[in-house]
Amino acid sequence: MTDITKDSARPRPVYRNVNFFSDLPTYRLPAAGIVSILHRISGLLMFLLLPFVIWMFDTSVSSEISFDAFRSAFVAGIGFVPGWFVKLVTLGLIWGYLHHFIAGVRHLWMDATHSVSKAQGHSSAVATLALSVLLTLALGAKLFGLY
Repeated sequence: MTDITKDSARPRPVYRNVNFFSDLPTYRLPAAGIVSILHRISGLLMFLLLPFVIWMFDTSVSSEISFDAFRSAFVAGIGFVPGWFVKLVTLGLIWGYLHHFIAGVRHLWMDATHSVSKAQGHSSAVATLALSVLLTLALGAKLFGLY
């Protein structure tokens, strides 16, 4: 049996639970973790807004009159919901779809190429976040009539 002195032994890592109130404000989640959480949130958002998507599709393709009602929903609103709020919900749906799609392609790429290194995961996560935000901004500018 070897005699290990206290000086030569390395300290063991301490794993503890993250306290919601004291640790969460200072906890730094890696980019891949942020993409993973946002992937789940975007999937939930798309699922919850599925009736709105079905209504938009049905209203936009039924007839010319219903298409005019669809277009006026973004200006005048739907019932008591103002038009700007309809645009905001649609923008959230656009972000949810784009982020979910790009993050899904990222996961498929990682599975197909077996790219599981830390550096590659970080760079693909940053690319996913940047692409989803930039495309959302571009489509949001079109939605709000900036071009």
